[in-house]
Amino acid sequence: VTFDPKDDLWGGRLIFEWDLNAQALVYASVTRGYKAGAFLSQHRTDPRLGAKGADLLAAGHSAAEAMALVAQDPNIGWRQLAALDAVGGTAWHHGDMIYSITTEAVGDHCIAVGNILDNDRVTAAMVEAFEAARGRALEDRLVTALEAGRDAGGEALEPLHSSALRVSGEDGMDRCDLRVDRADEAASALRELLTAFGDQAETLRRLAFEPGEVPISRALFDASMRRIRDLGLQERFPAESQTHRWTIKG
Repeated sequence: VTFDPKDDLWGGRLIFEWDLNAQALVYASVTRGYKAGAFLSQHRTDPRLGAKGADLLAAGHSAAEAMALVAQDPNIGWRQLAALDAVGGTAWHHGDMIYSITTEAVGDHCIAVGNILDNDRVTAAMVEAFEAARGRALEDRLVTALEAGRDAGGEALEPLHSSALRVSGEDGMDRCDLRVDRADEAASALRELLTAFGDQAETLRRLAFEPGEVPISRALFDASMRRIRDLGLQERFPAESQTHRWTIKG
């Protein structure tokens, strides 16, 4: 879980040995609330804990205060939690029912936690890699940290099969929200997905907030017009006779 004070962005990334449904459960618990903080819940995950922690941070509680309140949950012994607040404060919890190697590492505006680890150096390697990548995009730094954790040993049962990456943005719209539900090796798959995503963040933001200012792809428009003509649906879908309504590029 991280914060980039230069661009005022929050981010989190997750990686798991499970796939599909288990991934969706844990992913739901990552950061909510732009500029408020980030709260992570994992290990036999209850997504409600992550949401509750993020709401507490958004209400002005420090990371330590939010953690203390969330930790009152009756099943907290099974959970691993991490929190990062708006002033860089951190807090974490390793439940006493977690049987495996569990560690945390704290750096400048970041915290990494892990369970079922191969060794006790994994999270430290992640923070070291994250801090060494300072100056790069937050998304890139997060995946770099993930790769460093994998290379330092990762989990006790490698390879891991699912992963997720989320970076917050203004006005309630994330700048980046990517997930790999099933892959032979999740960290590499997430890197590939991030590379494919590229620099689309600003375009997607404009599509959401300024839809009329983003040109329509010529290829998409022409393909749609062909299908309308082929099916004889011009009267129902008269776009071809109203092209002045759109800016078409390409």
